[in-house]
Amino acid sequence: MLAQHEFDNPAAFAMQFHGRMELPIRAMAEQLACRQKAVKKLPALSQHNLLYTPLALEQSSGERTAAYKASLMSGKRAIDLSGGLGVDTMFLARTFQEVVYCERDSLLCAVVEHNLKVSGIANVSIKNGDSISLLAEYPENSFDWIYVDPARREEGRRSIALEAASPDVVASHDLLLRHAQRVCIKASPALEISGLKKLLPALHTIVVVSAYRDCKEILLLLERGYPSDGPVQVKAVCLNGDAEEITEVAKGDGDASRAVSAAVKTYLYEPDPAIIKARLSAVLARDSGLQFVNKSVDYLTADRKIEPFPGRTFRVVECVPYKPKSFRAFLKRHAIAGASIQRRDFPLSAEELRKKYRLLESERAFLFFTRDAAGHPLCLYALRCCTGDEEAPFAPSQSAVPEY
Repeated sequence: MLAQHEFDNPAAFAMQFHGRMELPIRAMAEQLACRQKAVKKLPALSQHNLLYTPLALEQSSGERTAAYKASLMSGKRAIDLSGGLGVDTMFLARTFQEVVYCERDSLLCAVVEHNLKVSGIANVSIKNGDSISLLAEYPENSFDWIYVDPARREEGRRSIALEAASPDVVASHDLLLRHAQRVCIKASPALEISGLKKLLPALHTIVVVSAYRDCKEILLLLERGYPSDGPVQVKAVCLNGDAEEITEVAKGDGDASRAVSAAVKTYLYEPDPAIIKARLSAVLARDSGLQFVNKSVDYLTADRKIEPFPGRTFRVVECVPYKPKSFRAFLKRHAIAGASIQRRDFPLSAEELRKKYRLLESERAFLFFTRDAAGHPLCLYALRCCTGDEEAPFAPSQSAVPEY
């Protein structure tokens, strides 16, 4: 029946069948709403007749990130201590002979059992209970990999710190590594990546992952026997387009300095959020021949167009010193009634700027508020570059070179 109403508004569906006591209308409307969301988040898996719970769907990995994580892990046996909707488990089942799924919510266990069956996945066993307690029941060295996505929301409160999540992977560090040679921990994209080695001595790699320019998660890779004083590699992975379109930026050897340009050039570049979060913008700039607009923010500039670029590219129309008294004249000169306002290291918020100058929204015209190389307030008017853009060459006006 749900298949016949897959495009219906869930609320309208509930009203239409209100009073049909023989049908669980509320549950059906909930499933309908979940299915419509799953089409975007889980485009391939959602083709099966899956069941969902709203919270589990919200918290589950998307297919793009789940597939990438599974590509990092392989072997005979893995255990997913995260449970949930089982999306990560389903993808791990493609790279392992056997996967153990752990979940303390019995309802979710039943949901995942159904989903595995209709998806044709037969190499997953389901365990209902506390994941750490279940893991402790297995002999040591039972698994090649342990995957864990600690719950960051307990009793309605959201947390970011590893120690505050459940299970506590910091306290369970040694237990995890006794049961598997390697461990992958999925952490919040808001987690501070510095200082993690002190919490997780076996940590050897930090991977910041984005999908379609949205920073999704941070992966912490541990390996038994890795020295507690060993270096930690940090890299950013940007997932865009199809499964083959992956951009990876890693620190590599040597330090990358933040070379600052004396002036804004023809193109403005904003690195992918994963690159910014991983603090690898200087590496990207060095490897791509770019310079920073100033010392404090991750805006890059160059006179040449770089394709492909892991992030957003803009064609600069004009840049001017930001002076409140003359800024309205600048907007009038360019007939700017609306723009997407971007700001970094600037005294006014985007909301304050939009209200002050009565600016509407725009999908292609952008106003960047930041500072120049000398630290003075600056505004850049730029147009978003898409494939095939053919704007006129940028010729800096006198106002593009600030004078103080």
